[in-house]
Amino acid sequence: GEYVSAFRQAPRRENALPITNAGMRVLFEEDTDIIKDLSIFYGGAVSTTISAEQTCWTLIGRRWNEQMLDEACRLVLKEIALSGSASGEKIDYKKTLVVSFFYRFFLEVLQSLKTTDPCHFPGIPMEYTSVLQDFKTRMPQSIQIYQAKPSQSPQDPVGRPVMHQSGIKHATGEAVYIDDLPSVDGELFLAVVTSSRAHAKIVSIDTSEALKGPGVFDVITAHDVPATNEFYYSDDPELIFARNKVICVGQIVCAVVADSDVHAKRAAAKVKIEYEVLEPVILTIEEAIKHNSFFEPKRKLEQGNVDQSFENVDNIIEGEIRIGGQEHFYMETQSVLAVPKGEDKEMDVYVSTQHPAMIQEMVAASLGVPANRIMCHVKRVGGAFGGKLLKAGLLASVAAVAANKTSRAVRFILSRGDDMLITGGRHPFVGKYKVGFMNDGRIRAVDTKYYINGGCSPDESVLVAEVSLLKMDNAYKIPNLRCWAYACKTNLPSNTAFRGFGFPQSALVTETWITEVADKTGLSPEKIREINMYKENEQTHFKQKLDPQNLIRCWNECMEKSAYYRRKTAVNEFNKQNYWKKKGIALVPMKFPFGLGSRYLSQAAALVHIYTDGSVLLTHGGIEMGQGIHTKMIQVASRELNIPMSCIHFCETSTTTVPNACASAGSAGTDVNGMAVKDACQTLLKRLQPIINKNPKGTWNDWIKEAFEQSVSLSATGYFRGYSENMDWEKGEGQPFTYFLYGAACSEVEINCLTGDHKNLRTDIVMDIGCSINPAVDIGQIEGAFVQGIGLYTMEELKYSPEGVLYTRGPDQYKIPAVCDIPEQFSVSLLSSSSNPYAIYASKGIGEAGLFLGCSVFFALRDAVTSVRNERGLKKTFALNSPLTAEQIRAGCADEFTEVV
Repeated sequence: GEYVSAFRQAPRRENALPITNAGMRVLFEEDTDIIKDLSIFYGGAVSTTISAEQTCWTLIGRRWNEQMLDEACRLVLKEIALSGSASGEKIDYKKTLVVSFFYRFFLEVLQSLKTTDPCHFPGIPMEYTSVLQDFKTRMPQSIQIYQAKPSQSPQDPVGRPVMHQSGIKHATGEAVYIDDLPSVDGELFLAVVTSSRAHAKIVSIDTSEALKGPGVFDVITAHDVPATNEFYYSDDPELIFARNKVICVGQIVCAVVADSDVHAKRAAAKVKIEYEVLEPVILTIEEAIKHNSFFEPKRKLEQGNVDQSFENVDNIIEGEIRIGGQEHFYMETQSVLAVPKGEDKEMDVYVSTQHPAMIQEMVAASLGVPANRIMCHVKRVGGAFGGKLLKAGLLASVAAVAANKTSRAVRFILSRGDDMLITGGRHPFVGKYKVGFMNDGRIRAVDTKYYINGGCSPDESVLVAEVSLLKMDNAYKIPNLRCWAYACKTNLPSNTAFRGFGFPQSALVTETWITEVADKTGLSPEKIREINMYKENEQTHFKQKLDPQNLIRCWNECMEKSAYYRRKTAVNEFNKQNYWKKKGIALVPMKFPFGLGSRYLSQAAALVHIYTDGSVLLTHGGIEMGQGIHTKMIQVASRELNIPMSCIHFCETSTTTVPNACASAGSAGTDVNGMAVKDACQTLLKRLQPIINKNPKGTWNDWIKEAFEQSVSLSATGYFRGYSENMDWEKGEGQPFTYFLYGAACSEVEINCLTGDHKNLRTDIVMDIGCSINPAVDIGQIEGAFVQGIGLYTMEELKYSPEGVLYTRGPDQYKIPAVCDIPEQFSVSLLSSSSNPYAIYASKGIGEAGLFLGCSVFFALRDAVTSVRNERGLKKTFALNSPLTAEQIRAGCADEFTEVV
């Protein structure tokens, strides 16, 4: 007989280049298992497809049995020589795949031989057969559960699942983003020249060849900045252009403006920069610790008597976990269109940002003009996730300086590769921990240190470190606790805000030691979680009170809706019956504090106009990033004015209509802007009330017409002062948060022990988000955040060269989750009968919280790997870092094939 098979392992099952693939064929002597001809080809492992010819020749004439398999593995590894890769890949995993693929082929052929002649060929053991089936991508089935209010007025849209106002436009491509804006007469295109060194002195910049390029208009450097090139938000500056030295690869040194994007980029490539390398070059957290390179201040929180408690516990564990960074990978890259208006140094800046007021401030400062000359406009942003704050201001300033010098409109749209190179992302994280606990599972003392890789400038790093400390307890009451956080200063692009803001990292550290305590005590992880969970009205480690009843409700509901214990039994049964495939299941709780830390950061304003035809124009300081804020604000205005949503329109967020608006960040957009919109609408309604009272049977249009004729103002501003939040780091106590969101997620996975591949089978989420203003939008946010969390914890991997150059620049090298990574069964339930006295209509800010629950997949994978290790008698304690990629899963499932590598 003749048998042919092909195998493939990629960073993502769909739409990804392979890490390694293979094609194999065997031809047997008639009616035997003696090899007559054999072909083995491998691709992906090296730059070209290679044939293991020597191995094949040697094995001809051998029988298809275990002895042949052992020799084949040894020979093929010797013949397929894999040297260190230039793109940061680990060679051991590729070698393991080389032999694992051959073993898989070996099993397939044995099983096929059995079907042709069961008497002579016994086939393979029953528990091996499941590995012969690849994971298939099926269309995810989802369930969304929320509570309707039957007593609600039919016209009142609040609490109803209203479609995102721009949803259809997003799907059809009609939604207008920065690069869709029409060309301006005489418009120029800008391309940046970035540093190729991580830490070096700039000796010279030669622009002569660039200036000779076709269509080139000018080269812009730090010397062309009329006023401020350096912004001091702390001791270290944020720079528009590097002036004398560079401090990371990807730092902007100069820019070329030309008549087309192609001409600008070609000319930028011709700029020659001479460097003198400086020491030290610090890239990793370990190097930063060695050189004592940190941003100040370092932060610490402590409660109870930690040292004494360690003396009175039954067991102590110590360990560390490493959590990789994450690229924002917003759909719309950083984009700016700067248009000089021709007089009084006025400029329109159309920009993709979360914070127009900051853009206005930075552009005005760089040009040396008052803020009232700079008009920032934001229609919508094609995703941000925290990545379009400070860096967007620096990039807007680059475009504005070029527009100012040339007196032309300048369009600056970063390519995906440049965006990933220039901008930072989520902070890489090292968490070191020491945990003291009793044999019954009670955790009595925790001592932790968090090191975050801040990159080359401060940005938000110290704030991220602070939040990681404040939120590190997750759902657990730890009586004696000491935690430190250090923001490391390195020669990488500055890392910044990213959905969750330190919580996804520090809480993963916490859940890691929770799971290790379970391993040590022999209790299940969910039992350890229940024992140590907040139980009643208690205080956090910074002395803020909380009522965890909804946390416990979410946990219990998730346990029930997911049928956790029944499925855990089924998982254990599956694992007994399958050797090369295993399942895992995990249930993780979440407490997510909401707040921005101080009142001034959560103030908001709105402006509402009513026109004489009865139509309403609404604007506010919030930014639409896909999260549906404008839809919700129209719902708020519709309820307050008691008119249909169809009468209300939102045009754009602009510094000309709402000045000094705070950033749309921290899940606070709806909370604070909703209050401002409500205030403005109530002001208008108060003015209209006498007219309505005189003519109660009149229509909205009648009342508006009458109001105009009576000279009643039909325009109003609304304002919200912000939440009263504070934190005293000297005392280690305060009220930095206004309220808490709670949730729980149960995830089940299946892994392939031969390749490390996995499939997300099912996820059940229960979330307490108060009274949802728009369940459709909110559940969409929970689902999206969860999948982004899957990316953070299991897939997305940034790789750098030893010189600090980012290898993973673009979708070919960097994989975010796709449809194939969404759980096959995906259920989201909103906790019923929940309320929140602090926010608009008793809702809660939902944008970020769901991301952390993606770690339920991480711990389900850990559960599956634990099952493998228990079955094979491997060491019970083992470290798994994030992202938990196929490579790590395969290494955790150690066997004879990982041993021969």
